[in-house]
Amino acid sequence: MKNKILSILLGLLVCTNLFAQEETAGVKEKDKPVRFAWESGMLIDQQTSQISTAKTLEMVIQHKFGSIDNGSSDLWGIYAPAGNIRLGLNYVVANNVQIGWGISRRNMYNDFNAKWTILEQTRKNKVPVFVTVYANAAIDGMDRDDLELYNYDMPYARSRFNLKSRMSYFAELIIGRKVTNALSVQGAVSFSHANFVPQWQDHDRVGLHFNGRLKVSPQGAIIFNFDAPLQIDDLSEQNPGWTSENTPGWDGPYHPEPNLSFGYEVSTSTHAFQIYMGNSQAMLLQDMMINNYNGIDFDNFAIGFTITRLWSF
Repeated sequence: MKNKILSILLGLLVCTNLFAQEETAGVKEKDKPVRFAWESGMLIDQQTSQISTAKTLEMVIQHKFGSIDNGSSDLWGIYAPAGNIRLGLNYVVANNVQIGWGISRRNMYNDFNAKWTILEQTRKNKVPVFVTVYANAAIDGMDRDDLELYNYDMPYARSRFNLKSRMSYFAELIIGRKVTNALSVQGAVSFSHANFVPQWQDHDRVGLHFNGRLKVSPQGAIIFNFDAPLQIDDLSEQNPGWTSENTPGWDGPYHPEPNLSFGYEVSTSTHAFQIYMGNSQAMLLQDMMINNYNGIDFDNFAIGFTITRLWSF
């Protein structure tokens, strides 16, 4: 009797094991998101699809020195009085959703932003690209006495320069791909709007962006950004026939210049340090897309750096 019972139990055990193996073989391996397409949520001035795990706080420090055109007299812009700084904090409130705040030296902009990675590229290419949306709203903290820089009638401009006039906005759709273990690229289309601009500028601007990162060592990578404001006549408020001769104070028509930045990134699991050169002094993307007066010329380039630091809670 004991032998019969042992034979039955052994048979049941073998059958159960075979059934479990068949069940496991029938389950498809989960297609997980790719890892380390970017080492940071920022690439110089631009956003990336990278969002850390939920309950992560990211600190951002951005600094741009003056242009290098004076050479060694001001240490190629490092000791120049012109420059820009932005300090920011970003918090991941949920999986792939981040909110943030920052303040810039230029015009004392306060910006409030949000980023959402809608789709993540997967390792088996079930999803071949990542898709991210980013938007911000900024408040211009410029002193009213500085409005003379805009060639406006001062009493009129001061009376209109309220909170609504100080607002500007930026939104973009980012699509990218980790092409190889070393190369990641992304492109974006953006829309910028500023409520208050000089009379020779447009309130609205559509832009295109192209950014990339090429790893050259386990912790190092070559990085670049290219940001191009588009000239769309149907969107423009400018009259090309207007000149300073028949319109006092007119200094246009004006179209912003594209921005080119390139540099090197060093990263760890919690830090990313990027040093670069670029021809725009702006930190905020809408400021760059609307107000960049510096063309892509050697003398207009300035040294800058971006540092990010992560804390998990």
